[in-house]
Amino acid sequence: MSKKRKGKSREKGISNLTNTILSILKKERNQSFNYKQIAAKLGVNDASSRNQIIKTLTKLAAKQEIQQVERGKFKAIVNTEYHTGILDLAAKGNGYIICDDFEDDVFIASNNINKALDGDEVEFYAYKRRKRGKLEGEITNIIKRAKSEYVGVIQIQKNSNYAFVIPDSTKMYKDIFVPINKTMKAEDGDKVLVKLEDWPENADSPYGKVEKILGKPGEHNTEIHSILAEYGLPHEFPNEVEAFANKLDTSITEKEIAKRRDMRKDLTFTIDPKDAKDFDDALSFKILENGLYEIGIHIADVSHYLQEGTILDEEAYERATSVYLVDRVVPMLPEVLSNNACSLRPHEEKYTFSAVFQMNDKAEIKNQWFGRTVTYSDARYAYEEAQAIIENNIAVTEDIEVISINTTIPQEISLTGKAYNTTPDLAKAIITLDKLAKIMRNKRMRDGAISFDKVEVKFNLDKDNNPEGVFFKTSKDANKLIEEFMLLANRKVSEFIGKQSPKKTFVYRVHDEPDDSKLAALQNVVSRFGYKLNFKDRKSTTASLNNLLKEVNGKKEQNLVDTLTIRSMSKAEYTTQNIGHYGLAFDYYSHFTSPIRRYPDVMAHRLLQHYLDGGKSVNENNYEEKCKHSSNMEYLATKAERDSIKYMQIRFMEDHKDQEFVGVISGVTDWGIYVEIISNKCEGMVSVRDMKDDHYAFDQDQYAMVGRNTKNMYRLGDEVVVKVKNTDLVKKHLDFNLIGKAEN
Repeated sequence: MSKKRKGKSREKGISNLTNTILSILKKERNQSFNYKQIAAKLGVNDASSRNQIIKTLTKLAAKQEIQQVERGKFKAIVNTEYHTGILDLAAKGNGYIICDDFEDDVFIASNNINKALDGDEVEFYAYKRRKRGKLEGEITNIIKRAKSEYVGVIQIQKNSNYAFVIPDSTKMYKDIFVPINKTMKAEDGDKVLVKLEDWPENADSPYGKVEKILGKPGEHNTEIHSILAEYGLPHEFPNEVEAFANKLDTSITEKEIAKRRDMRKDLTFTIDPKDAKDFDDALSFKILENGLYEIGIHIADVSHYLQEGTILDEEAYERATSVYLVDRVVPMLPEVLSNNACSLRPHEEKYTFSAVFQMNDKAEIKNQWFGRTVTYSDARYAYEEAQAIIENNIAVTEDIEVISINTTIPQEISLTGKAYNTTPDLAKAIITLDKLAKIMRNKRMRDGAISFDKVEVKFNLDKDNNPEGVFFKTSKDANKLIEEFMLLANRKVSEFIGKQSPKKTFVYRVHDEPDDSKLAALQNVVSRFGYKLNFKDRKSTTASLNNLLKEVNGKKEQNLVDTLTIRSMSKAEYTTQNIGHYGLAFDYYSHFTSPIRRYPDVMAHRLLQHYLDGGKSVNENNYEEKCKHSSNMEYLATKAERDSIKYMQIRFMEDHKDQEFVGVISGVTDWGIYVEIISNKCEGMVSVRDMKDDHYAFDQDQYAMVGRNTKNMYRLGDEVVVKVKNTDLVKKHLDFNLIGKAEN
């Protein structure tokens, strides 16, 4: 028989009270608190809890960890320097703070996160880690939440008045508590959008309410809408915005034409993807009497319809960009503009904003003009159709008959579904523009531009959006023709404004030089494949990067190396402070050519016209804020687009569970290896726990998993054979079983 304890039983105390009080006082260190105020923050009001708080405050004051500023009122002792930064959380709960005050990111252990969430702007103090001497920190205050809405699956607790939402994001480390009266009557297991409302001091989980029921997990529309909701991106326009857009006068009037340069008689055409629905740019071509080529880059005049201060403009600004998911486009503008009034469709007159250049056969610009125009598109080409003209170097006779070897285009590519045909003038225009584009591209490369032609993964979808196949989109001469002339317009517009004196505020697209440490990390990885890089100076850096991208073209490691090279670059962004564009090797660069799908282009149009009209420089701070918003929305849209590709890859792999695939090891971590399948670019993970033939450990120096007994090694870049183990559409996670090394 056990002995009974003598004396009074201990009262249940408030857990971690000392640290909680210190956290409260540090968070609001400019204020003083009495025990009642702290008790209120902790949500307690019983006598026992109040006594514990009083005793703890007295003890901390005696230790001089806090100070009593007046009778019964206490305040934090500030004896350290505080900094602000952005928290980047890892999936395991630890994180790093990106702060301009420090060269390296500051490590934050999970117990020092103090309810901050990924992307939050936080206040913290830093100190040196005892073991490694690196910086570590503790978050003391949350200045601004990065987001308040999360997507997850709701779990209704039986026989209770509450539920929990389990977030999809691996970076959200807490489930969200939802009172039953704030669930919108969602059913157990529904995918929902939940909004954070509060996170009490003494609560383990944040409190929230369900904003929207997205549907059943795993269903196609549920998952696509979940991706958009996760990043705060809308999937439809408010009714009032649609109504406003539908009432716009989109007719072409003689009165408006009289205000513009009339270029309707100039030979004009578009070249776009075969499935494009909006055409926001066109090219015109004319040979002048002096032998020069007059080339017009014509952009839909969105700013004519999108007037500042309207609800339509406010909606476009909030979106800032169109979002391109695997099965749909979420446009920045309603369809009446994006697919109709502002789409340069064939055989229609349109209002445009143009950059017109007179150029010789060496692609040297002899004259330039910018302004509003009216144009008429004579023809629409798919990239594949224009490519056929370029590849066959089509010759034409005077009776407008196309003569060429193998000029028939497959019906699935041709817009007409018939044998392809064109006119002599159009064929000559495309071939001439291709030659000029190649001259301009070669000059860019010589000037130090980096040639990123990364393979894009695309899907063949059936009528129900099921992936029937995967194909890779590559950039050919026709794509590069359009790219070069768009780059020319963007560069010359920004140069025209940027070189004016006094300085005028403008929206630039800038790209900083790459970080040395990221380049060194890239060198470490690509050396595993036998490639060498030279980072002696800018010229040698760009030359060796271009050589690397050329050498890996078509090889098994191409996608991995392309991705790592892009990640080693700085991130391009919008700003009013011009520092040039490193990747393009331009001193001046802006986005002018896609106002249907990018708000910064709309701003560029407005500013260019304002300055052409003799207007003074606009408020820089106002436009810098708009630039930051646009950069942030572009980042979110890119993440959503990647998530949708990952989702569709997993759906595709669901139907291939019995098939073995050859892949390349694209990543190695202490929890497993990542493998990218060569034939379809789908990436999945092999858990180290599933590598049964030996006990494997991560060797960081060799980027490898090494078997303890056999010394068998799986290294970054090795070819292996895998089979699908599990597909998780909700978490967008693909697991493989490792069959073994591929036979070479």
